Amino acid sequence: MTPRNVCVLGLGYVGLPLACAAAGAGHRVVGYDPDRGRVAGLRQGRSPVEDVEDRLLEKALASGRLSFTDDPAEVTGSDTFVICVPTPLEEKTPDLSMVDAAVDVVAGALRPGGMVILESTTYPGTTEERVAPRLAAATGLRAPDDYHLVFSPERIDPGNPVYSLENTPRVVGGLGPAAGDAASAFYSSFIDHVHRVSGPREAEMAKLLENTYRHVNIALVNEMAIFCDELGIDLWESIGAASTKPFGFAPFTPGPGVGGHCIPVDPSYLSWRVRRLGYPFRFVELAGEINDRMPVYVASRIADLLNGVQKSVSGSRILVLGVAYKKDLGDMRESPAPVLMRRLASHGALVRWHDPHVRADQVPDSGGVAVDGELTAEELAAADLVVVHTDHAAYDPAMIVRHSRRLFDTRNLTAGHHAEHVFRL
Repeated sequence: MTPRNVCVLGLGYVGLPLACAAAGAGHRVVGYDPDRGRVAGLRQGRSPVEDVEDRLLEKALASGRLSFTDDPAEVTGSDTFVICVPTPLEEKTPDLSMVDAAVDVVAGALRPGGMVILESTTYPGTTEERVAPRLAAATGLRAPDDYHLVFSPERIDPGNPVYSLENTPRVVGGLGPAAGDAASAFYSSFIDHVHRVSGPREAEMAKLLENTYRHVNIALVNEMAIFCDELGIDLWESIGAASTKPFGFAPFTPGPGVGGHCIPVDPSYLSWRVRRLGYPFRFVELAGEINDRMPVYVASRIADLLNGVQKSVSGSRILVLGVAYKKDLGDMRESPAPVLMRRLASHGALVRWHDPHVRADQVPDSGGVAVDGELTAEELAAADLVVVHTDHAAYDPAMIVRHSRRLFDTRNLTAGHHAEHVFRL
């Protein structure tokens, strides 16, 4: 296709990979972010995102097709605007202030015939009911007559070694056929497969459906983990057995809670929208209650395991292995680890934590002390209880089992290592 002048607004886990991919496909790309420090680092070839290596960023910069700015005036001349900003929750209510701010930047540069794509996860109706009116009020331009308006949900899975931006199918919902055509052509230049839906609302709902499905099924196995412990059943073994069925079953595993931006947040956007229609979304709300209480449940299991050797939580030394929300990443977004550690510390535990991917300054309110460097046998042996919170590949399960006095594994990292002092969620 003819190269486009693209502005990507928001340079985090979603926007930065997109900017690099679009530049690699021959488009001229300016990445905009109001964070001056982030922009300064990007200009020097330093990536703040683990999925974008510095060498990839440097290559894109060297091509001359990618630049970065924190100045809204420098996005003029763009004909395609892709909004990839965070959409957090505030008191269970969607906070779209960053989307609004990005739309205002777009409004200063949008011209007739341009294209605006929202990738940020949000509730159904946002693109047509919030973005379009805001742009119309600022510019006088109306979609679909004057410009193309599209919703195309991000599907980034940080750290996934198989599915990247390029080979994960892209859903596109344009306001009108012409917008869908234009967005499909743009994404097809660097993404293998594009799936068209009839409009923005269907695309918005597709994203929420994907993560609500995961949210509910994770809650299911988390609740099963609670009563399987009471029944003396190895849930991990049961999940493995059920997974041998070649149809009708998709495996999900329990854990100490859920993290990341998507699963703890996205279903609440859908629940909030449904409640405005006058209906409760009971599946989502119940799943949220179950997943949110998992750190508390893990803390209670820790107390029980210490009581089993005549120790109380107060005064016990507890070592937490891995605090990121996901394996082999340093991403702390919505990680349940700080909640767990603060609860243990509030009961008098001496909490220490180790994570090869997370710096101490990333967890300022952990309630514990960060352990620097490699995990040692001495650190393991000094703990009254070791808790595997995140199953990083850097951790040697045999070493952890061998040197821990008592071990609670919430991720089944130590599968196959059976010993009397090893307990699993």
